[in-house]
Amino acid sequence: MDTQRMDPELRGGGPGPLLAAVERLERTTQLDALIGVVRRAVRAVPLGPARDVLHGRPLGHPAHPLLVQVPLGAWLSAAALDLWPGQQRAARILVGTGLAAAGPAAVTGWTDWAELPPEQARTGIVHAVANTTGVLLYAGSFLARTRGRVRAGKALGWAGLAAVGAGGALGGHLAYRQAAGANHAEAVTHLVGEGWHPVGRLSDFPVDRAVRAAVDGVDVVVVRESGGAVRVLAERCSHMAGPLSEGELTDGCVRCPWHGSLFRLSDGWNVGGPATAPQPAFDTRTTADGSVEARLRRVHDRRS
Repeated sequence: MDTQRMDPELRGGGPGPLLAAVERLERTTQLDALIGVVRRAVRAVPLGPARDVLHGRPLGHPAHPLLVQVPLGAWLSAAALDLWPGQQRAARILVGTGLAAAGPAAVTGWTDWAELPPEQARTGIVHAVANTTGVLLYAGSFLARTRGRVRAGKALGWAGLAAVGAGGALGGHLAYRQAAGANHAEAVTHLVGEGWHPVGRLSDFPVDRAVRAAVDGVDVVVVRESGGAVRVLAERCSHMAGPLSEGELTDGCVRCPWHGSLFRLSDGWNVGGPATAPQPAFDTRTTADGSVEARLRRVHDRRS
């Protein structure tokens, strides 16, 4: 078939109706006022160090996708058992298990959502509404099953599964299309070549100031410390690609100006969330003529 003459629709010339609807959701501003209120409420909860745990920093990736497996798995298993006679008690237990596990999953999800930019936040709040609807339907299903109304319990369970399925589809869009929760600095390790690369003259970098530069075509942030050491990290924050060269320097770290992630200058380690991945770090050296060179550190030195 001559692809040059093929009808654009047959070549997949545009998004389908479902994807088009989600893309419209990303662009709409009608939800922004509500998003602002909810975001402030979530951020105001005094979680302290537990906030980093909820983000998944100890895991090195968001905790929310891990925790949602339990309620989804339990509810899908309950739906399968509902198709077989004599499995009412087992199905009820699974529905209850899913309800118990939904709380921690929701808490981690809301914690991550509060640090997303507008496009992701719009998709995310509808994702949350769909999942909340599913939880309420499953709560009704559990109550109906407990009271012996098995048929109603099954019907509510199937409706709940449809709701969380829709929420899961939006969650997939968030993760894979909008890159929410992804490591936005991971590509640096594939873009910077082996060996030493010029960064600039030592005199180009004032003491104790973050300066944007480039290493092998990749943007970096350079900090010349008062003790003489020159620190180089990837410029774009691993959380949502914020510009670290515009961030605040504090106690040997740089704080992202967008969402407050804190990275240690010596090795790029993410000492404070919401970032769950460390920042690519570079070894540096200063040549006899005063030029600064940098080499990507392929394995992070995690010494404190």
